[in-house]
Amino acid sequence: MSIKKISILGTVGIPACYGGFESLVENLTKYSSKNIKYTVYCSSNSYKNKIKEHNNASLIYLPLDANGVKSIPYDILSMISSLFNKPDVTLILGVSGCIFLPFYRLLSKSKIITNIDGLEWKRDKWGKFARKFLKFSEALAVKYSDVIISDNQAIADYVKSEYNVNSSVIAYGGDHVLINKNNEVKPQDYFLSLCRIEPENNVEMILNAFSKTDKKLKFIGNWDKSEFGVRLKKEYSRFSNIEIIDPIYDLEKLYKIRKNCFSYIHGHSAGGTNPSLVEVMHFSKPIYAFDCNFNRSTTEDGCIYFDSSEGLIKLIETEMSDELYRSYSLKMKEIADRRYTWKTIAKQYEELY
Repeated sequence: MSIKKISILGTVGIPACYGGFESLVENLTKYSSKNIKYTVYCSSNSYKNKIKEHNNASLIYLPLDANGVKSIPYDILSMISSLFNKPDVTLILGVSGCIFLPFYRLLSKSKIITNIDGLEWKRDKWGKFARKFLKFSEALAVKYSDVIISDNQAIADYVKSEYNVNSSVIAYGGDHVLINKNNEVKPQDYFLSLCRIEPENNVEMILNAFSKTDKKLKFIGNWDKSEFGVRLKKEYSRFSNIEIIDPIYDLEKLYKIRKNCFSYIHGHSAGGTNPSLVEVMHFSKPIYAFDCNFNRSTTEDGCIYFDSSEGLIKLIETEMSDELYRSYSLKMKEIADRRYTWKTIAKQYEELY
């Protein structure tokens, strides 16, 4: 049995302690076949304890930050280091450093697979120059990769229309959040929302809607990371039915909050398949999602959609029958079990290698 060497670039690293791509790598390595040998590039600034292996994957640490603008030199340095590793396949997650990809392709015999993420250049948080740079990086990624991965059919449609390139659609798993299946609880009367506090996630739209009702909302996010978040935290903390909660990374605590909620509110308007959405689909809850093609694709048109504060108010104030509640819940769980388990996702990636 020949061993296939895979380099993974573009994440903070593993063990996963940050976001969606990190959870992806954590589970690709966890569910790896015996003939796959992963090498994962990690940001040394994010790990005090620098172990050499995790999930049987070799870890290489680089002395740069992996987020924001700093991700560009980090990703480029990862590619340079990977040249010496001589992998059979290079898996690049995100397009930040893909300005170097033409040179990497020239110097490496590796098959290059790039997950372009969720149209990063469209995100509101970037300025004009950053958007142009990321769009250029995206174009280079599509041109110089052997395979492009889109995490959502809507992203794949964009890649086809923009670049006339067919991409492989592979989403994310979410079943890693089911850490205590025996701890069954009775749903309570609060709605739950969880996301990075950014304008494109329609945070203000959701808070505004709940501030005009008596429905309870628990909203978890990184409120103190930006002026936008700080302002919203201050403005909406005064409403007795809205509980503003700082980030929770403990899966046990998150499990209980998700399992106990009546329903979930998902405001993301960009980014393809959002990990937080596929995670909560595993909890068998009705989901109220912002109406965009990404969310409709992820949920197969099977949840409840809103596009304004007024629309959301009408939806959450409409009494849901037990039969309809059960129908929406089972639909989300069925889709999650069929499409969003890590064992399935890992197999799909390995088929591309």
